[in-house]
Amino acid sequence: MFSFTQKILFKHCDPAGIVFYPRYFEMLNDVVEAFFDEMLDFSFSQVLEKNGVPTAQINTTFSAPSRLGEQLKIDLSVTRLGGSSLHVNFEARCEDELRFSAASVLVFVDQDGRPTPWPDSLRNKIQSQLQGDN
Repeated sequence: MFSFTQKILFKHCDPAGIVFYPRYFEMLNDVVEAFFDEMLDFSFSQVLEKNGVPTAQINTTFSAPSRLGEQLKIDLSVTRLGGSSLHVNFEARCEDELRFSAASVLVFVDQDGRPTPWPDSLRNKIQSQLQGDN
């Protein structure tokens, strides 16, 4: 499991001071980017030299609103590794309150945007992060 802390900033909020839901998707991408950098030692700057890791699918359940100034702890867990896909779950909490959860499928793609197998070195690092394997 990888944890990422996100302070809710003004830019995340609507005029009522709560997170505008599309901003959560930006936060999830930030978590993925930090996961690749910190846990896989493969920054997005390296990925984007020849490849990409777009989100192919995302399912989200919003449980409670988040407000300006709060701190969210967003946990990412790897649940499945395919030939070119990566399934991850997210859970975001403020203290003990669940704010949202999501399940996402990421795909490793080549420069033309076509799915391509994970490089062996990266595959091995992702495999070590599979839920239940560490």
